[in-house]
Amino acid sequence: MAGVLKKTTGLVGLAVCESPHEESDVKKLEDQLQGGQIEEVILQAENELSLARKMIQWKPWEPLVEEPPANQWKWPI
Repeated sequence: MAGVLKKTTGLVGLAVCESPHEESDVKKLEDQLQGGQIEEVILQAENELSLARKMIQWKPWEPLVEEPPANQWKWPI
């Protein structure tokens, strides 16, 4: 299967990645990752990187600016 290129991912809005990795056999790489098509894995990684950058700005590890209402973290109320 080495050398065979996909023409489509079969997923709307997700184009085929031309050079996903140094690995020439994309199918082998997808099997190793066990995360679906390589394009899906790349998209997920990009989304996680974007979230990590936002969290640096949000600083969720710091204490709250003010105390939350008494039942805010209680569910179900």
